Amino acid sequence: MPPRAPFTIAGQTIAPGDRASVTLPVSTLPDHTPVGLSIEVLHGKRAGPAMFVSAAVHGDEVIGVEIVRRLLRSPQLNALRGTLLVIPVVNAYGFLSRSRYLPDRRDLNRCFPGHPSGSLGSRLAHIFLNDVVLRCDFGVDLHSAAVHRTNLPQVRVSPGDKTTHKMALDFGAPVVLTSGLRDGSLRAVAAKNGVPIVLYEAGEGLRFDEMAVRAGVAGILRVMRGQNMLPAKGIAKAKSTPHLCSSSHWLRAPAGGLLRTFRAEGEMVATGDLLASVADPFGAVETDLVADSAGILIGRAILPVVNEGDAVFHLARLSPRADEATVDDLASQLESDPMFDEDEII
Repeated sequence: MPPRAPFTIAGQTIAPGDRASVTLPVSTLPDHTPVGLSIEVLHGKRAGPAMFVSAAVHGDEVIGVEIVRRLLRSPQLNALRGTLLVIPVVNAYGFLSRSRYLPDRRDLNRCFPGHPSGSLGSRLAHIFLNDVVLRCDFGVDLHSAAVHRTNLPQVRVSPGDKTTHKMALDFGAPVVLTSGLRDGSLRAVAAKNGVPIVLYEAGEGLRFDEMAVRAGVAGILRVMRGQNMLPAKGIAKAKSTPHLCSSSHWLRAPAGGLLRTFRAEGEMVATGDLLASVADPFGAVETDLVADSAGILIGRAILPVVNEGDAVFHLARLSPRADEATVDDLASQLESDPMFDEDEII
């Protein structure tokens, strides 16, 4: 068998069995500070697929950065087959300013496929897509809820894509749900180019959540094992089968005032269950928020002060469990209704 070829990126060559940090130039800040896309490349001794793991496409989603940091320290990667590209911070501008968006208020995840002479977001999207994503066979993109909300660890998959459905089941997060492909999103453009991506959502913007971080690291390692990039030894199987969710909706504050929540993300609820109560500051009027259907709570608001109509609980409808269906069946179960994107809940 001929020796494995080295991997070349950004003018740097990584030999089989080596790892290196490389930077793709992106732009220069107004004070002339250079900004780049930093990548850790692990090129295994043995042949295998190429995979990317990305975090902080939205700059305030710092939980993914911590997942990436722990992933890169995992001893299991010493047995890597194939090539792993890890991007801890895609949107450095938002990350440094603790903002979801780019300096011009654009959402990077609506700028794909981008253009080399377009807006700042368009240029960054073009570089990330062409120099990283399209060089891989598949990927995992790490996200969290927006600021002042939190998500139960969940994996979102593309409708009708058997590869992402298998990756999601391998990941082993508590919930697997479908999320329609949005124009300008990384997943949509990558799917058009034959690169399946699963999206991991967990925790809160600008905050760490230990359970969500651990679930993220373990899930990525399981995906790599499922794609024959890592041996099974040292990688624990998920303790339970994920819940499949075919649709979801947000329950909104019935009035403005002080919010007291009585249920948490991950809890099963039945129709009519009391979830929260909103009271005016004088305590004269109190309005209950109840579940309008059965399901599992996959996200909720954190702030105790709400306006009437604010999104408070994200309630998902359960489908038959994964162990009761084949992967082909799961695809059809999860295609019935698209899930809400983080940008669409307000």
